Amino acid sequence: MTKILVAEDNAVNRELLRELLETRAYTVVEACDGEEALRMIEQTQPDLLLLDICMPVLDGFAVVRKIRENPLFASLPVVAVTAYAMQGDREKILNANFDGYLSKPVNALALAEELERLLGKREDRNAPPNQSHEGQISAKTPATGSG
Repeated sequence: MTKILVAEDNAVNRELLRELLETRAYTVVEACDGEEALRMIEQTQPDLLLLDICMPVLDGFAVVRKIRENPLFASLPVVAVTAYAMQGDREKILNANFDGYLSKPVNALALAEELERLLGKREDRNAPPNQSHEGQISAKTPATGSG
């Protein structure tokens, strides 16, 4: 089962994310600050991290820097979940080595799309060539006889 770490200092936001993820059958682990997030990554080895930017102890930028410096976890997909939604914020966050960006309040469809994009990519890397998502799509598409 796919495990997602939610690092968020606000209990209400953690609860919302946990409910959205659990309804999609993800296993959820939680952290309340950046330092705890780093410990939980080592202890639980999640498949993806949803990381708030403004947290106590270590902010999201410091956490993602430490993750990328550690060869054991450098490839962990990290999605920023933030209230920073001004022009240029998304680009700043993605340029800081985050893999994705979601603005608060989190939209359930946008969350699902980011998870599919990042976790689907990861699953494709481990799948045999004939079982990738692209192969499944083209195998299911009927031939039309035209063109």
